[in-house]
Amino acid sequence: MRQEQFVARHQAEWDAFEAWLAARGDDARRARRERRNWHGLADEEVPERYRRLCQQLALARRRGYSPAVTERLQALMQQGHAVLYRAPPTRWRRAAVFLLAGFPRLVRREAGCMWAAAALFWLPLIAIFLAIQWRPELSAALFDPVQLAQFEAMYDPTETERLGRDSGSDLAMFGYYIWNNVSIGFRTFASGLLAMVGTVFVLLFNGVSIGGVAGHLQAVGHGDPFWRFVAGHSAPELTAVVIAGGAGLRLGLALVAPGRRRRADALIDAGWTGARLSAGVLALLVFAAFVEAFWSSIAWMPAPVKYAVGGALWLAILLWLWRGGRSLPQEHAQ
Repeated sequence: MRQEQFVARHQAEWDAFEAWLAARGDDARRARRERRNWHGLADEEVPERYRRLCQQLALARRRGYSPAVTERLQALMQQGHAVLYRAPPTRWRRAAVFLLAGFPRLVRREAGCMWAAAALFWLPLIAIFLAIQWRPELSAALFDPVQLAQFEAMYDPTETERLGRDSGSDLAMFGYYIWNNVSIGFRTFASGLLAMVGTVFVLLFNGVSIGGVAGHLQAVGHGDPFWRFVAGHSAPELTAVVIAGGAGLRLGLALVAPGRRRRADALIDAGWTGARLSAGVLALLVFAAFVEAFWSSIAWMPAPVKYAVGGALWLAILLWLWRGGRSLPQEHAQ
């Protein structure tokens, strides 16, 4: 084939590949931001085009085409190689991308289980809280007198130094809260293997318990210190419990209703999904423990400040779960 025919046949391919490198290959962040406005060579076609370019360069050299052709193909090949075979992101970067984008995407993908878990947790919590406001003696049916006295002492309105705990340094309590939060999250998820019954029980139990404590303290006049204490860490902690519950329901659903797949395959898929969800839940629970240990227990902080911080955290977490990862290609959020 003559050089002129060779160039005429493949010129459009080269121009498209060169345009893609100029618009998409230099800055990955900019490429992700502008991918919806890009109408040239599709990203998924680039590897095949690169292989064709390498073949065309080899042909051009073997046939002795002019340096103008071979040098251009060589330059395109080198630029494409630099983009396609660049070093993979570091582990911490991949972890950050997953938490910011992959995890909220995964939560939204399992929306059915998440909404079911939210209902199992929040409905009994709200119902018990309202019931105790109407009939305060109901709290005695949930907790013994010693427990009720402990709750009232922990949230004494006259306390000016620490809320929500009797003793312990912030660092020691941080470790305790991590252990306590993570154990609850793990039980909520893993008990889904009991045909979902375990997860349902844990969600209902925690909803009733939290609603009972909140309802009792509000009814006896200790609501202000209680709400000031939980305002900060409630968003990450309660959201994590609900997501762990959704992961547990997903696991149990794979066991009782695997569909057309083998039960073992369905469990493996649900277990992998649950493991990735658990990674995000762990991050939320550790963050909640940090806030609880170093912020929530401060008694002298004015209530408006506590509520403002708590409201900001609720808004940030809900926006993260709703919008996180929507503008990032799927392969970058795994």
